[in-house]
Amino acid sequence: MNRTLILADELNLPTSSGAATSFSQATVVRLVNTDTVTHVVNLVETQGGTGIGSITLPPNSVEQVVKASSYCMFADSGKVKGTKVGFTN
Repeated sequence: MNRTLILADELNLPTSSGAATSFSQATVVRLVNTDTVTHVVNLVETQGGTGIGSITLPPNSVEQVVKASSYCMFADSGKVKGTKVGFTN
């Protein structure tokens, strides 16, 4: 069974590419949609950089995303939270 290792405080995702965060160079980020509607999280190469992809988070959902440490994330709403995590066995 995998366990989640919390490595930082949870924060609201920024809502623009120019403010996107790498979560302190995280390679795994735990995302939580705390809203009752669907939101989109975008992955970019750097703050304000080229888009890599996106993920749709259903209402009240949790997802763990693996990414390159330098890649940054932002959401279409401040109701999406994220934190740097790791895995333990």
